[in-house]
Amino acid sequence: MRKITIAIDGYSSTGKSTIAKRLASALNYIYVDTGAMYRAVTLFALQEGIINDKGELDKATLVDKLSEIHLKFLPNKQTGRSEMFLNDENVEQEIRSMRVSGFVSPVAAIKEVREKLVKIQQAMGKDKGIVMDGRDIGTVVFPDAELKLFMTASPETRAARRYKELLEKGEKVSYPEVLKNVEERDRIDSTRTISPLTQAKDAIEFDNSDMGLEEQFERIYDYSQRVIAKLG
Repeated sequence: MRKITIAIDGYSSTGKSTIAKRLASALNYIYVDTGAMYRAVTLFALQEGIINDKGELDKATLVDKLSEIHLKFLPNKQTGRSEMFLNDENVEQEIRSMRVSGFVSPVAAIKEVREKLVKIQQAMGKDKGIVMDGRDIGTVVFPDAELKLFMTASPETRAARRYKELLEKGEKVSYPEVLKNVEERDRIDSTRTISPLTQAKDAIEFDNSDMGLEEQFERIYDYSQRVIAKLG
């Protein structure tokens, strides 16, 4: 059966990664979390002091140091999931923190950062049979993807999901703080000059504000089966 490329874009905390992982597993496809890649670059910038204590980002220095950043996904044998490695160090937990979340959008808006990561992402998907989620997968990385989804939900719903997730991880955060972060990321992602978050013209808009995970998966899996069957 012919394999396809599935691009899942959308706002932060819409559950893109959760759905994409499950869909890839069901189809026996490769899954790539591009958000983790941008988070890893952001973590590098924090570790190197490229983002200072005042929250100021030195873009020129980060661009100069991009050659020092080596990213790869390696499988975790215990969980069966791929995890993000930055310069041979597993950073899967660190990149999910609110500290990284607060700076990932400005880092992802840097032209040279996006160019570096897009090349890596395109190489990963050259043989198809891949599910990739992010902000510009259907518009920039794989504009010819056979199935494109654009996931959305209200800011309040997304903030509530993220807040719950962070509390479960033991982080001390407040709901207003998380909501502010979600709204700020929306603003930066949607208005940046380079590869802004936009819905591809041929993408299916998928609002999951009032939808559980099972219903989401069933609908999206059905979309994929229809496309695969149509292409033969």
